[in-house]
Amino acid sequence: VQLQASGGGLVQAGGSLRLSCGFSEGTSTLYAVGWFRQVPGKEREFVASVPWRGNAYYADSVKGRFTISRSRDNAENTVYLQMNSLKPEDTAVYYCAADPLGTKRLTAADVYDYWGQGTLVTVSS
Repeated sequence: VQLQASGGGLVQAGGSLRLSCGFSEGTSTLYAVGWFRQVPGKEREFVASVPWRGNAYYADSVKGRFTISRSRDNAENTVYLQMNSLKPEDTAVYYCAADPLGTKRLTAADVYDYWGQGTLVTVSS
């Protein structure tokens, strides 16, 4: 499966963006999906995840501001990251990743088998 991340852009602090992670084939519901972000010179950081069954989980830094969700159309092949109340420190390249039938250790990047190409989010102060 190939993942396509999109939806990044430039937004002012306090604004919102919605990122999308599109699956090239099949349904996303058979995969755990995670969102990570990375700034130059730093390690990739966990943002949010949703297991193939179970509840979403968020990094403390985004809890209450970001929401991960699956599309509810018949294709069910997109996972979203709704980002509200954005802060300058949220500026990063955001990546989505997928782990077939994943339920454990979803905060760890090495769990995921498939990665999207990244989309840049820039939050100005």
